[in-house]
This record gives sequence, C-alpha cells and structure tokens, in this order.
Amino acid sequence: MRILFLCVANSARSQMAEGLARQAFQGKAEVQSAGSKPGNVNPYAIQALKEIGIDISSHTSKSVDDIAPEGLDLVITLCAEEVCPIMPVKTKKMHWPLPDPASVTEEGEPKLQKFREIRDEIQARLVKFKAELGL
Repeated sequence: MRILFLCVANSARSQMAEGLARQAFQGKAEVQSAGSKPGNVNPYAIQALKEIGIDISSHTSKSVDDIAPEGLDLVITLCAEEVCPIMPVKTKKMHWPLPDPASVTEEGEPKLQKFREIRDEIQARLVKFKAELGL
C-alpha cells in the first residue's frame, strides 16, 4: 500500500503524519508526504515527534509536483483553514482537517503544545485507520 500525506508547506502536519505512519505501519505501507508550497521541516514538528521516539530530523519538504501519482493507493489531505493541494489521480482520497500548528504566533511552550496536540490527533487517527484496514 502506498500512502501520501498532503498539506501546503509539507513542514508540520504532513511531516508528522509521515513519521507517525512509518512507525505505525512498520513497513506494511510505503509512506510519503508532500505539499503544494514546500518550505522547511518545522523544528517544532521534529521536537514533538522526538518526544515520542520518532526522528524526522533528516526529512525534507517535498513538492507534490515531484511525487509520481502512479501506484498511489491513498492520498490523505491534512489542511483545515487553507486550501489543500490536490493530486489529479484516480485514487482513494481521505481528508483529515487539522489546524496548522505553525500558525500559533506565540513561540516556545504554547506553540510546542499545539504541535503535540496535532501529533496526538494524527496518531489517534492512524490507530483507527490501521484497525479499519485490519493491519
């Protein structure tokens, strides 16, 4: 199974989803992430996952234009308040609308806490999704 997580910057939500899904599926799925306007992986995303033993510090933001749509089984979009990128492929799509934790303006603990909340929500959705797949 090939899964692609999409958001705008591929810096926070989709990067965390990629890291969490790789751990959750443990090689039973090929997992990638991308964005329509890629930036840099957010250090708060790296820290939030590091707290639970997942290292995404070597991840880089990727453009949706660089992802080969052939063979994708599922595209999961994670945008809430902004316009999500689309993949023009005839594949199953799911939408998990999650607010962008990077939009929190206060730095430090308040921003990190928002990243933790989004991390935990993605993780909960992945547990449920994995159970639905029977994996």
